[in-house]
Amino acid sequence: MTAENQIDLFNLSSIPDASPPLIDPEQIPTDSKIFIPVGTYATMDAMKQHCNRCYRCELGHTRTNAVVGEGNLNADIMIVGEGPGQTEDATGRPFVGRSGELLDKILAAVKLTRDQDVFICNVVKCRPPENRDPKPAEAAACKGYLLEQIRLVDPKIILLTGKIALLNLLGIKQGITKVRGQWIEQDGRLYMPIFHPAYLLRNQSREVGQPKWLMWQDVQAVRTKLDELRQ
Repeated sequence: MTAENQIDLFNLSSIPDASPPLIDPEQIPTDSKIFIPVGTYATMDAMKQHCNRCYRCELGHTRTNAVVGEGNLNADIMIVGEGPGQTEDATGRPFVGRSGELLDKILAAVKLTRDQDVFICNVVKCRPPENRDPKPAEAAACKGYLLEQIRLVDPKIILLTGKIALLNLLGIKQGITKVRGQWIEQDGRLYMPIFHPAYLLRNQSREVGQPKWLMWQDVQAVRTKLDELRQ
């Protein structure tokens, strides 16, 4: 090896920088191509400011209010839905209206409340038109916000209500009816897919084996697991 080659070998200035490029956080709400790094937000309020002026996807152009989340910021349980509906869009609050009332009753049945025990949010923070499912690109544009919410709250248990939440957080394509009630451990947390309250409103039977009966089994299992984790 020549002396010139030895000099080149130790010339660190010629080695490409492998670290990710620095981003301007103010670009996050403007372009879905801007990655949301872990640790971007120190508080949920800081994230809310971005979400309320976010146009990372087309949903930003049709929303009334971004629906970021609600509940205990240190909750042991996080509930993740699919996306805001009409009432949520109007109020800026997740799971209100008939679905929200039913969810609160389900939680109360096992002595849980959204104020003390849970934090509730959605895969996408803005309402899809006509309450359709969020498109994959919309969910992808919003995923960084959701992951930051999980980091900030740091829940022990995450309940996934509906197939969109199941797919986007765990990558599972099976329907909820196939996997509901099962504990899935990932990244040091326990996940359970459960029926969405809106689905239960369409299936009112309480007979054994029907969705409402199954939901009662699931929420009791969640209460039992939570008690075990708190010991």
